[in-house]
Amino acid sequence: MPKTMKSGKAPKPDFRATFDALKRLLTRHKANLNVATDKPTLFCVEMRGIQFRGKPLFFGGVREGKNYVSFHLMPVYACPELLRGLSPALKKRMQGKACFNFTTPDPALFRELAELTDAGLERFSSPKWLAAMERKGWS
Repeated sequence: MPKTMKSGKAPKPDFRATFDALKRLLTRHKANLNVATDKPTLFCVEMRGIQFRGKPLFFGGVREGKNYVSFHLMPVYACPELLRGLSPALKKRMQGKACFNFTTPDPALFRELAELTDAGLERFSSPKWLAAMERKGWS
């Protein structure tokens, strides 16, 4: 009998492919983002040259948890209108205001998430949004 059967615990799922695919959605924008954390189960990026309360503005991250891999995208929290037109399938993956959870790679949803990431980066980089941030004293 396998050890996992004796202990009563199921083996931990292998989320490597999911984590790596979601990480690529962020690393493809390396010209505009700084890597803040790059560990085997946690990857975070910040906006280059933009600060919030004296610290670099968090843009997004990928975290491998016990039951799923989470993709965090701060622009959808700061600019919820980016979620207009989100497919029901991707909406179903949302947990909270800026987090999407996956257990396996999903090419169709990852393409949609890539488009959402692109739109978020465009918004966070726009002069109009940056000026609004500055008026609020965020930079």
